[in-house]
Amino acid sequence: MAEPDSVQPYVVLILSGKRKAGKDYIANRLLRKFGEEIATIIHLSGPLKSEYARLFSLDYDRLLSADTYKETYREDMIAWGEQKRRDDPGYFCRLATASPWVVGKKVWIICDARRQSDLQYFAAYPHVIRIRVRADDATRTKRGFEFIAGIDDAESECGLDAVTDWDYVLDNSDGKDKDIDTEIDKLISYVDEQADSVGDADIP
Repeated sequence: MAEPDSVQPYVVLILSGKRKAGKDYIANRLLRKFGEEIATIIHLSGPLKSEYARLFSLDYDRLLSADTYKETYREDMIAWGEQKRRDDPGYFCRLATASPWVVGKKVWIICDARRQSDLQYFAAYPHVIRIRVRADDATRTKRGFEFIAGIDDAESECGLDAVTDWDYVLDNSDGKDKDIDTEIDKLISYVDEQADSVGDADIP
């Protein structure tokens, strides 16, 4: 269970999705739409990777990137992180939201929720919108996805597959008739509508 700080975010946007579905891309587009003065992207995997890099003398910045360096260590890093979560399910969520650049931001964009414990942690905050980012297999493959046993069938990728009551589902598949800017505009409109429904003003 989360223990929110006295300074609450206005809204928490939680993004979930499979590898290569485009979660980071959507998170960055949302950040551009809302503006860095009021919004911030929070990587729940950031504290995990930071600590893992420190313990094993690895390049933290490259672990955050999308290149092959991260893939080399992904399986071992996942196993290490799972043990930490078994000891304390909210451990990495607390570390991620305690970062100095998070304080005072009105919009939190959680770009990599992967487990039920992540959703449960943020359920303590007053205004949360859970978003599933989807992309078809052809699109994911085009972006470099290749099934890896022990990763793509593990909880880190499958922990939220059974969730059916997402607040919003965004299709990030490639397609000539797909305009991702329009899809993101629809998502932002949805966020504003939800805020209005509970009596709050629009997000600036």
